[in-house]
Amino acid sequence: MTRTKIILVGIFMCMGVYLFASAPMPLEDIDANATDGRTVEVQKMFNAVNAANDAARTIYTKRIVSAGAKIGLKFGEDWAEPNVEKGPLPALFLRLAAQQLETKPPLLGLYLGSDEPINQSNLFTGEQAKAFVTLKQTRAPIFSNDAASGFVAMYPDVAGVMACVTCHNDHLDSPKKDWKLDDMMGATTWTYPKGRIGTSEYMETLDAVFQSIEEAYALYLEKAVAFQTPIPVTDEWPSEDRIALPNTETFMAAVRRASAETILTQLTSNGGKETSQ
Repeated sequence: MTRTKIILVGIFMCMGVYLFASAPMPLEDIDANATDGRTVEVQKMFNAVNAANDAARTIYTKRIVSAGAKIGLKFGEDWAEPNVEKGPLPALFLRLAAQQLETKPPLLGLYLGSDEPINQSNLFTGEQAKAFVTLKQTRAPIFSNDAASGFVAMYPDVAGVMACVTCHNDHLDSPKKDWKLDDMMGATTWTYPKGRIGTSEYMETLDAVFQSIEEAYALYLEKAVAFQTPIPVTDEWPSEDRIALPNTETFMAAVRRASAETILTQLTSNGGKETSQ
């Protein structure tokens, strides 16, 4: 077995434990089994972090917002206001995770935009607006590089559940009132300053994304347990007829499982190179 294959097997096994374990091994233990001599195209890192983000957004939308609404939980733009007993809408959950990511060392940027946003601060302009036109036509990720943002990746944001459609159609500030399921409502955009990164940097950046998602969900739980009638938090997904929320460990375990295949594939595919350092 060649040195590269041995490295890939080691990385695959360590990342498998990290992604599938309910209590993931510490990142520094994974790094000790990886190699500083292997680099990965930033495009592969974008695919990995977007898979984690997409898994979190999908699970939060379907299993927290849609399922929660059926048993009496409420969600809205004003969720963070004092004395308001609601949780964040899916788009606000992503924004909350992006805010948490901004506090961490990796130079990874996350932005949700659209050509018809409710909040005009999310309106695509300039080169991003041009790229979004192409994205709407192809629905295939777009990768680019410019002096202002560095390396950029744009992924389609599709209306996957009726809750998103209804919210946008009913919103007073929405410029579009006829959204339908499977419409592309916007795009998730990532930025990073470098075109290639080392394995350790890949893992540290991915870990920062998972941490940011967990912190965003924890902020919702913190509010939910302080409601006038506190929402119970359990270590399992609640049944359809019981008002409760899964704890952060349970939520994140689902996110890691849902994104694991893409993350492992991106790291261990042939796009990586060994470099001398």
